[in-house]
Amino acid sequence: MTNFFSSNFKLGILGGGQLGKMMLYDTRKYDIQTYVLDPNPNAPCKIACDHFQLGNLMDYETVYNFGKKVDLITFEIETVNVKALAQLEKEGKKVYPSSKTLENIQNKGKQKLFYKENKIPTANFIRFSNKAHLTEGITNNRMKLPFVWKSTQGGYDGKGVSIVKSGADLVKLPDVECIAEELVNFKNELAVIVARSPKGEIKTYPVVEMEFHPEANQVEYVICPARIEDKIAEKAVKIAEKVSKAFKHVGILAVEMFLTQNDEILVNEVAPRPHNSGHYSIEASYTNQFEQHIRAILDLPLGATESKVGGIMVNLVGAEGHTGDVVYKNIEEIMKMKGVTPHIYGKKQTRSFRKMGHVTIINENIDEARKIAEKVKNIIKVVSK
Repeated sequence: MTNFFSSNFKLGILGGGQLGKMMLYDTRKYDIQTYVLDPNPNAPCKIACDHFQLGNLMDYETVYNFGKKVDLITFEIETVNVKALAQLEKEGKKVYPSSKTLENIQNKGKQKLFYKENKIPTANFIRFSNKAHLTEGITNNRMKLPFVWKSTQGGYDGKGVSIVKSGADLVKLPDVECIAEELVNFKNELAVIVARSPKGEIKTYPVVEMEFHPEANQVEYVICPARIEDKIAEKAVKIAEKVSKAFKHVGILAVEMFLTQNDEILVNEVAPRPHNSGHYSIEASYTNQFEQHIRAILDLPLGATESKVGGIMVNLVGAEGHTGDVVYKNIEEIMKMKGVTPHIYGKKQTRSFRKMGHVTIINENIDEARKIAEKVKNIIKVVSK
């Protein structure tokens, strides 16, 4: 077996944001040497990795040359050059998740077609090449209002997603390739984090439920365990495992789902990396999602995924109307509270709805944890100087 610990083994991470920074807590714990590539000279990862390289994640030569320096490549963001990863794999370099997995996920239209081809339940949709094609589809009654519009490329944290209810909403949309998706009447938004290793060992975390901000279309609270019936949780886990096996993914895969009024589970979308819906695991689980991702990609035994205690995650996002040097107002107040742990991502500049950190609340009683989470949300504010 390769000696990963206190050795010359080099793990390359594409992307230097907060997900990479939190992954580095665990590479530090195991003394695994890390190389990080990111276009931002002040990327959160910079302070914690062994070697930091400034560069464009979508540039073929940059990604290819970075990959040649390391023994294994992973990523914390999907917007990376897939062709460079595919070439590195051809030359014998390990890339997890694989370039093929990423290629099937990177474009939301392709991702949705993948679900259809693999008989994975998902909302009905139509793929459109541009805005004119979409408008024509509405005129010809191929797509009825209202529907959910999604850009096939580059959407994140609620960006690239809109609910189209009228012609006026249509006018505001950018002229890009997109999908129009049937509006699902759902009871809950759920997520399951799946870990899978190259040898095929697979473990799932408990189902979580997500509460979204009504305007920003961004997760405000992640609650674990989800407050749903056991039989629904079992169904969600089975579907998440099916998705993982279909993608042949290695590492962490976050599977986001809708629970319909008829108790059907529909897959919304996936992320082939540690995910916002798994942050609670840092304090609440036996093995947090970041350590689990490292275990999985290195083909080490996967850790226990059960929760030690109920956990809720609250996102800390930039307050509306604030741009500039960040200030975490009233952070001292929440630090006095039992079972409350803030995580600061290391972004020096705030702006409206930008993810700047999160807070985990742990408690034996999930309803009590939810009440504390509400207090935390109301107390701490991410503002500018």
